[in-house]
Amino acid sequence: MSLRLHRFPLRKDDPLQAWDSADKYLLKHVQESESGPGKSILVVNDAFGALTVGIHDHCPATWNDSHLARLALEHNLVSNDLSVADITFIPGDQTPPGSFDLVLLKIPKSLAYLEDLLLRLRHCLLPGSQVVAGGMIKHTPARVYRLMEEIIGPVRTGLGWKKARLATADFDPGLEHPERLADCEIVLEDFGWTLTSGANVFSRDHLDLGTRLLLKHLPTSDQPLGIADLGCGNGILALALARLCPAASVLGVDESHQAVASARENIQRTDLAERDIIFTVADGLAEREHGSLDLVICNPPFHMGRTTGDLMAWRMFEQAKRSLRTGGELRIVGNRHLGYHLKLKRLFGNCEVVASDRKFVVLSAIR
Repeated sequence: MSLRLHRFPLRKDDPLQAWDSADKYLLKHVQESESGPGKSILVVNDAFGALTVGIHDHCPATWNDSHLARLALEHNLVSNDLSVADITFIPGDQTPPGSFDLVLLKIPKSLAYLEDLLLRLRHCLLPGSQVVAGGMIKHTPARVYRLMEEIIGPVRTGLGWKKARLATADFDPGLEHPERLADCEIVLEDFGWTLTSGANVFSRDHLDLGTRLLLKHLPTSDQPLGIADLGCGNGILALALARLCPAASVLGVDESHQAVASARENIQRTDLAERDIIFTVADGLAEREHGSLDLVICNPPFHMGRTTGDLMAWRMFEQAKRSLRTGGELRIVGNRHLGYHLKLKRLFGNCEVVASDRKFVVLSAIR
């Protein structure tokens, strides 16, 4: 099988490939098993579409919490002259409708997210259904297989192949479990709020230290500003800014469907339900009108899945610059060792340290 596959976000001469041996092992399993065209297949957590594109002739449904994964899938389908309309995409904040004979699951990094996926999958399985999970051996702790057995049913692990391994769980409908993993709550005493986070939300069960520092150093204003929280997670920073800037319009964007669903719920958990606050799933500010914002805040990720680097942060900074009006501000928080001040000076021509502690730094750059 020969496919043209690209990672997303797209970049010229990308040294990283859009698949791994676990993807190839799962595709090999489908080819060698009795998974004929009559079987209904669900693909779960397919980072760049390698699995879905590889079994396109089965017309699978694909379930993913990442909007960027959806964009990658659509790009790679078109790149291989395949129809996007043949594939059903189910966002991660929903449970797939219908039933499936076979589930192909790429094991996620987060065990909480994996547990949530497995619990939701039970409602999509029939007696005789199988869940086949694939991952790289070095990234797959034994807890993964225990979760599969506890939630889905008996598990068989296969031999390692090119540093990857598959595990097959046979569905046991007699097991009793909740419908999904319970959301976590975070108490913000300074604001009088208790906010919620879904299973795949960054720092779901606690306020991460970077966000904690940035919360203490958010700007305040009585002006009718246009504000965006880029990579909003469960909406903590956006909601705090809405409180601190009472005349502002606030936009929160994230590529995670679960994050945006949590952020929308959190509006109702505050005293801001009547304010102009919008949370949406998007590729950052890529579609935002240029020069339309007064302030962008961001706690950028320095990893995408298990790949670390500054690609996502640099892309967010570029999006922020395009979206800010002249005189508008980008305010970020990041680990001190990442050197974001150098990147911001290169991009904006200026950068000021707003606050810092032993681990994190809050930086400001003016458009």
